[in-house]
Amino acid sequence: MSATQVTDDHTQAQSLEADMAALGTAAREAARVLAVASADVRRAALNAAAAAIRARAADILNANGKDMAAAEESGLSGSMLDRLRLDDGRIEGMAAGIEEVATLDDPVGRVLDVRDRPNGLHIERVAVPIGVIAIIYESRPNVTADAGALCLMSGNVAVLRGGSESFHSSRAIVGCLHDGLVAAGLPQGCIQLVPTTDRAAVGLLVKMEDDIDLVVPRGGRSLIERLMNESRIPVLAHLDGICHTYVHAAAAPDMARDVVLNAKMRRTGICGATETLLIDAAVVDALPGIVTPLIDAGCEVRGDAAARAADPRIGQAEEADWGTEYLEAIISVRVVPGLDAAIDHINRYGSHHTESVITADDAAADRFMAEVDSGIVMHNTSTQFADGGQFGMGAEIGISTGKLHARGPVGVEQLTTYKYKVRGTGQVRP
Repeated sequence: MSATQVTDDHTQAQSLEADMAALGTAAREAARVLAVASADVRRAALNAAAAAIRARAADILNANGKDMAAAEESGLSGSMLDRLRLDDGRIEGMAAGIEEVATLDDPVGRVLDVRDRPNGLHIERVAVPIGVIAIIYESRPNVTADAGALCLMSGNVAVLRGGSESFHSSRAIVGCLHDGLVAAGLPQGCIQLVPTTDRAAVGLLVKMEDDIDLVVPRGGRSLIERLMNESRIPVLAHLDGICHTYVHAAAAPDMARDVVLNAKMRRTGICGATETLLIDAAVVDALPGIVTPLIDAGCEVRGDAAARAADPRIGQAEEADWGTEYLEAIISVRVVPGLDAAIDHINRYGSHHTESVITADDAAADRFMAEVDSGIVMHNTSTQFADGGQFGMGAEIGISTGKLHARGPVGVEQLTTYKYKVRGTGQVRP
């Protein structure tokens, strides 16, 4: 490398560091304003942003077209292209989602606990914004709208870093969010998009502990592992969506068939898609009826020896299949001797995301839901409902598979922390 190239690289690095420092300063200043903004002001900004998205739908589609063309040329997978693609329906969905977030109860200022002490002190635990949240995600430009809206409604500043493949789309969407902020009299620094696709920006972002309070990643394992290894800031994350559907001995065959098909094939590239089907040995004869619509829909089915014996169309599953998040039209199938074995399999191979049991036996369902160690457990329904919008949260910033602070869908309430307010009448401690 020549001396000139070294100098150029050094200059670019300095410029990037300066840009990120300016972004952090703007975020921290905006956080002070947003923390005291009323719910009416935050709602006004959201509704104006939704209107801007509708008004500028053509611009967003044009930007998305640029991203799609580049992604197709680079050979992005079919499921990733689906995540990236916008159309009129998805744009309307973004706008409607923002409006739905605006209708939610204000999570800021909720009194979570009240205590009056014998000495006369009045103590309240009150919900407050976390502050500045960095959301780092891949492909899906609708996350830009969801994350910006959820952070704004919960009184938090959002620093957004979308995948390079969705850069033009995200920039167009953030422009609409800025229109909403300006209309409501809030600083544009309340929602910022990292202005570069340079991967080095992510490394800088997760070390800005003086300006950012929480990092929320949405993406593949490699992204999330990198952030958890490099971040100096707390990370709220999930590593994988290895979701299971268990067809219990008391399952209705038609229900099992319909739920499994939806759980796997409605959208294969989302984290709530079922990746492993467990079927009770007592009803293994029902397996061909469950597998047929999957195969007809283009799904590859891999199974253990018992599953292959029940249906020769099933290919061989390897040990690695049980711990794989496919995000494609592939499902693994294991025959288990009963409820205990199903629970053991899920707790061993799962990622603590979402699991469902199909059964008419309520006692078995209760045991499954009590003993499976996942953020979301379901009975007689599709794992594809693992979504903040479907939970009535308006939207979600992600699904947390950890156990601290938030678990499951992360909506506006989960984006708050709390402080204690203590009121006295002149008490001094003896």
